[in-house]
Amino acid sequence: MAKAPSDNALSLTGQWNGQFSYPRLLDPTPFVAILIEQGAQFSGTTHEPCTSGPHSGGLLYAAVDGRRDGTAVVFTKTYDGTAGWTHSVSYEGLLNGDGTEIEGRWKTRGWSGRFLMLRASGTDAAVEQKLAEPVWRE
Repeated sequence: MAKAPSDNALSLTGQWNGQFSYPRLLDPTPFVAILIEQGAQFSGTTHEPCTSGPHSGGLLYAAVDGRRDGTAVVFTKTYDGTAGWTHSVSYEGLLNGDGTEIEGRWKTRGWSGRFLMLRASGTDAAVEQKLAEPVWRE
């Protein structure tokens, strides 16, 4: 029987595809996070579509700074000023047993909601690349 990896053996390092939901009548927003974990700390960046305001349709960028204690994941995402967004958002979630999902809640300035992050699979990327290659006929 295969042994499940220990919490300490899992690393958050890599690319994560995520989505956060709002508590009101707004559509969920997708995002991509690139994380690097060292010890119990991690940092990284995110980018996501700007869904409101005069820059709607552009991209928003943020820095991530956080900690992991076993499966508990806590981080702050701080927007870099793109499109006028400079606030911070607090995230608290749980890493699943095989290290492929983080699910939890976010909060900022009177707003809160749920989020889900899925580890981007190298295999999926390789398959997408293969499908995008031209087919040569002789």
